[in-house]
Amino acid sequence: MSNINKAVGDRNDTLPEVSTQEEPDPLTTLSLLLIGIFLSLLIFLSIAGNILVCVAIYTDRGLRKIGNLFLASLAIADLFVAALVMTFAVVNDLLGYWLFGPQFCDTWIAFDVMCSTASILNLCAISLDRYIHIKDPLRYSRWVTKRVAIFSIAGIWLLAALISFVPISLGLHRPPLPLVYHAGDLEYPTCALDLTPTYAIVSSCISFYVPCIVMLGIYARLYCYAQKHVKSIKAVTRPLTSPSLPAVHPSSSPYHVSDHKAAITVGVIMGTFLLCWVPFFCVNIVAAFCKTCIPGMAFKILTWLGYSNSAFNPIIYSIFNTEFREAFRRILTAHYPPCCCKGYSSVTITLGETKPRIGDQMKQNGRRDFSPRSSVGSLRQIRVNSTDKVMNEEISAI
Repeated sequence: MSNINKAVGDRNDTLPEVSTQEEPDPLTTLSLLLIGIFLSLLIFLSIAGNILVCVAIYTDRGLRKIGNLFLASLAIADLFVAALVMTFAVVNDLLGYWLFGPQFCDTWIAFDVMCSTASILNLCAISLDRYIHIKDPLRYSRWVTKRVAIFSIAGIWLLAALISFVPISLGLHRPPLPLVYHAGDLEYPTCALDLTPTYAIVSSCISFYVPCIVMLGIYARLYCYAQKHVKSIKAVTRPLTSPSLPAVHPSSSPYHVSDHKAAITVGVIMGTFLLCWVPFFCVNIVAAFCKTCIPGMAFKILTWLGYSNSAFNPIIYSIFNTEFREAFRRILTAHYPPCCCKGYSSVTITLGETKPRIGDQMKQNGRRDFSPRSSVGSLRQIRVNSTDKVMNEEISAI
């Protein structure tokens, strides 16, 4: 959400007037420069990553799935957070006052609330979409159509706009007494978001707490379902024993690898989301009731921690997917602009030595080369390969 420079005005009022006229501390200037470079790098990574996701979905036919519409909406929301919110927040935080006029202050705060809310609601929609896809894949295409996905995304952005632009246009975000930044005899305005307790609770519940509870429940069910699915596959494709075949060690089995990968994927998704947003929204409600309980610097750090989720989302929700990794590699290694190949995906044809079919080989030899050892090994390999394919699809869906 937006930065709140609560303590800026009061802190500068308590300083002696002569201190504001002294030369700036070189250590303070160096620290501000390093912070500015770090935040600029975070903005660049967020913009580049989310643009890459949008270009991959637009140019690759294999990624034009209904479920990826929610990923595209998430990437657009995070792109807006980086381009329209974080860029101005850097200047506001480093200078300590608002430089872009009072009219744009309200617009900036509205975009801050709307884009952050849309990002979180899109995360919730992605979790729900993947739960339906894994739980009931046969009915997924009937329940989640393109029209349903588009209307869901439109509802997400409409709800995000209603809890941002409407309250801000009514002045619920303005403090009773506007904060002023003092620098000697000069005064500079600040762009502050000082929420009333009612609006802070309602907006925080809609923007975070309700989607967070839904996501926790969905991903817990997904993880339990993945474990149950692994056990069922173990029972169906239990290893076949033969005196002439070596035994497979349990730790190297694909079931254990897939189970461990599912746990890591779910843990990374929920861990990153909770780490980025839980501190901010807890502090946001506390600050609405107690204006002096949260230091201004702590609030800024937690705000940027929430902003950083927009840079992590492309990594978590895209790079964990094999299709996105291949699309990213194709885009980044191509020697032509992506706009020149829109709507087309690269096709690679490999010409090599063709191997004779088994039937032809047996006809040529005039005999049937079929032994119990080869049949057991082939059956085991088919079962293991099919299990790998099924579990990889399940993990990619998570």
